[in-house]
Amino acid sequence: MMQGLLHRSVLVTRPLQQATALAQAIRRAGGSAFVFPALEIEAVPIATLSEPLLRLAAADCVIFISPNAAQFGMAAIGVLPPLAQCFAVGPGTARALAEHAVADVITPDGQDSEALLALPQLHDVAGKRVVIVRGVGGRSLLADTLRERGATVDYLECYRRVRPNADATALLASWQAGGIDAVTVTSAETLHNLATLLGDAGRPLLLHTPLFVPHEKIAAAARQFGIAQAIATAGGDAGLVDGLINWFRKPHD
Repeated sequence: MMQGLLHRSVLVTRPLQQATALAQAIRRAGGSAFVFPALEIEAVPIATLSEPLLRLAAADCVIFISPNAAQFGMAAIGVLPPLAQCFAVGPGTARALAEHAVADVITPDGQDSEALLALPQLHDVAGKRVVIVRGVGGRSLLADTLRERGATVDYLECYRRVRPNADATALLASWQAGGIDAVTVTSAETLHNLATLLGDAGRPLLLHTPLFVPHEKIAAAARQFGIAQAIATAGGDAGLVDGLINWFRKPHD
């Protein structure tokens, strides 16, 4: 990989278990990564999932909405129903499912619910039973649309997102000394958590540092929050790193 991030330091805010790959990709591009997780992922106790798991056993379609859904969902599920069609929102989710020996996963070209709903396999779903594997809460577009198309839809909410109890002192010191050139976040929730952890002292730094996100919806939320420069990139680690390289390749005021 070209050294397009040479002398650039990038803040990585992903959950710790997912931050390593992005940090390594940044370093391969010549940059440095300051890892400060602004989101934690914890499993929902499996004892609370007995009813959703029973519904999944009779599902015609199972949809995993994220790599976390694949990881925590398959830990709870074990083996998918043999006749169920399996869908993944994005290639990262499909790769996470492959790590659990799940094959024949249907994945759209895009990486959001809209792209998934455009798949022909999810248009004629009248009378079918669909289970969406996800975290607690989140968008309802996917379930609402599939119900409008005649499907019975249930959720298997197998993990929850929480704000870490983290000390931002070292991060603030580095940032105030000019040691953070860019910020990456992968959800609006992560951005709000980061702002809370930084406190009043860090808010001006956050608002005036280029922010890189893997979807235009997150960029729009960041602009609404007050971020001066919110740049939407292609999805995944490669998309974020390419977006960073392209940004720093050009002069900016």
